[in-house]
Amino acid sequence: MTDEKHLQEMQILEQNLQNLLFQKQAFQMELTETQSAIMEIENSGDDVFKIIGQMMIKTEKSKMQEELKNKEKILELRLKTIERQESSFTGQLEKIRDNFIQEMKR
Repeated sequence: MTDEKHLQEMQILEQNLQNLLFQKQAFQMELTETQSAIMEIENSGDDVFKIIGQMMIKTEKSKMQEELKNKEKILELRLKTIERQESSFTGQLEKIRDNFIQEMKR
């Protein structure tokens, strides 16, 4: 592989990794907000409200807890998937860098 091709491949992987990290950060923030909402509902009384669009509607506490717990599970799964992709990209990037360095030494 030529030096230019190595550099191009490294740039693409670094860009993909950066995009993945932005997604990861967004999901982590959403997960934190969801977990905070779950704690607030557990500590609240029986009156629970849900915001839909520009309206606030009273809803059942148990139904809201279930929705938030499901959302939490989905976010955790997405984060695990992103972390696996992150690990894969990082491994590929390291491999390309090592190959590039080895070729430069020749």
